[in-house]
Amino acid sequence: MPRAKYADIYRDLKTRIETGEYEFQELLPSENHLIQTYNCSRNTLRRAVSTLVTDGYVQTMQGKGVRNIYRPAPQTTFTIGGIESFRESAIRNHQTPKTRVLLFAEITADQKVSRRTGFPAGAELYYLQRLHYLDGRPLILNHNYFLKEAVAGLTKEIAEYSIYAYLEQELGMAIVTSKRVMTVEKMTQIDEKYLELGDYNCLAVVSSQTYNGDGIMFEYTQSRHRPDYFCFQDNATRHV
Repeated sequence: MPRAKYADIYRDLKTRIETGEYEFQELLPSENHLIQTYNCSRNTLRRAVSTLVTDGYVQTMQGKGVRNIYRPAPQTTFTIGGIESFRESAIRNHQTPKTRVLLFAEITADQKVSRRTGFPAGAELYYLQRLHYLDGRPLILNHNYFLKEAVAGLTKEIAEYSIYAYLEQELGMAIVTSKRVMTVEKMTQIDEKYLELGDYNCLAVVSSQTYNGDGIMFEYTQSRHRPDYFCFQDNATRHV
């Protein structure tokens, strides 16, 4: 399924905001101007803007326009409400990403894996361990499980660059929803080996189940973060 046009508009506007082309508190160009710029329908543009609102980049004002309310965080941040790849997050934070694949295997989910991930027992999976670096520092250890039938052709080389870029651009997958749980957990031997934890003995852990446009869970990932370098941000709206 090709990615919807609104998603491309969203990404372009998001990039323009993050790079400072639209300054903080500045109004974005008018709706009519943006419709002409992107050669899209009004509904398509409004869906893109609505996503920016949800992600905390802009605020719409009745009769006035759309105001940029984005402020870059002082350190590396990952979004709770949005779905970003590691590479996308690094670029947004103006950092240099690198991914090292520690393990790439094909497995069949047993009962233990099923309970951990949510994939049914017997499902054919790719299992990866990946170490993510930012500006040369090893900061995240990922345990990834991907449903083989949904991510056909996945390779170690793809995993070292961007799996999401491959899924969206090569396979045409729509990545839609991710359910997440955040915990603090004691370090494991593999954490201690790769993450240079120093005096820390715990990590921030984000576990996620991610679904495609057909409502199929294609990924379970546990991301284990060094606690001294990352923060997580979200955008909240009060409903009355």
